[in-house]
Amino acid sequence: MRRHLLPLLMLMVVLSPLAIDIYLPSMPTMALEFGVTDSQIQSTLVLFMFSMGLGQLLIGPLADRFGRRPVAIFGIVLYGVSSLLAAYSIDFELLQLARVFQGLAACSTSIVVFSAVRDCYTSKESATMYSYLNGMICVIPALAPTLGGMLALQFGWRSTFLFMVAYAIVVLIIVGFKFPETRPLNTDSSGKLYNWARYKPVISDAHFMFYATACMIAMASILCYVSYSPVWLIGKLGISELAFSGLFGVNALVNIVACFAAPVLIKRIGNRPGVIVALSVMVLSAVIEIIMQLVGPETGLAAGMAFMLPMMLLCIGFAILLGPATSMALAGFGERAGTATAMLGCIQMMGASVITGLIQMTSIPAPYAVALVMGGFSCLLLCIMAMSRFNHWHQEQHV
Repeated sequence: MRRHLLPLLMLMVVLSPLAIDIYLPSMPTMALEFGVTDSQIQSTLVLFMFSMGLGQLLIGPLADRFGRRPVAIFGIVLYGVSSLLAAYSIDFELLQLARVFQGLAACSTSIVVFSAVRDCYTSKESATMYSYLNGMICVIPALAPTLGGMLALQFGWRSTFLFMVAYAIVVLIIVGFKFPETRPLNTDSSGKLYNWARYKPVISDAHFMFYATACMIAMASILCYVSYSPVWLIGKLGISELAFSGLFGVNALVNIVACFAAPVLIKRIGNRPGVIVALSVMVLSAVIEIIMQLVGPETGLAAGMAFMLPMMLLCIGFAILLGPATSMALAGFGERAGTATAMLGCIQMMGASVITGLIQMTSIPAPYAVALVMGGFSCLLLCIMAMSRFNHWHQEQHV
């Protein structure tokens, strides 16, 4: 069973990043067609992420109660139906609703994927499996925008969602025939399906909340960058969809390299220093972004590169931060790792979507908005880490 499991998990884990990245080049065109503002079209990304975060708490218990396979099939079917709904949406509100359902669907398959790894592999083997899966997740942002840009140029933006429908059908057929039930026989699925009291020890732990906040800020920075990039580069600077895909793809490749290099760095310097380095890199990225906007080119591809180059540093900081911050957040919850992981994912995604949604409601230009989120919040966290009175929030826990 385990020999053929990884390819199946890779097929499913692609659903989430595909739904984020493939339609990015089409966002300005979609805004014009629906007659909505840039911030409104950006909300389709924010709602997707918010739904994925909420789904961590809603769908996780379902996978324990009913099994991995039914939840996986449900998620893939919902993904296909919601993608079809998005493709044929006439009203913008219907598109937003479709994105909410897509987020829940992507969350379903993501939970099944990472649960199946825990079900079928040892701790040492799981680390390798997670590396393969995260590598696949990182590859999609490098490829999907280019594919989406080509589809949109030839067939219109709705074709990007129809591609998601087609992909969901293929995955459903393969998973339906090949994916086994991996839930362990000793899984405790008794009692209330949703017992919110079990999350209280997690969210009342200051150490957990500090590093969960760090993960949330990193995700908010990336979400701001991703959601603002198309409306700024294509809508404001007039860069073509394919040129945007190229610039975005280069940054995604930087992120891939950083994701593979980050564990080596963290192994050498440790978790807490790694978080400090990552936050410092994000502050540096914000400073350079502001400088580039003040003294750099203002139009054309050169202006686009001036916006995107500092984002490479953001991608590097994000790659460095996520591993050690996640590890530090979960360090004290060996007896309730599943609960803590679900809450971490919820805070990370829902918090990031709220921050991004709020900043998009302002009139701050895209480069300064992204710089404010990644630089301002990172500075705040670094200041907290420099104060001895808050040592219990961020120092290593030896458990």
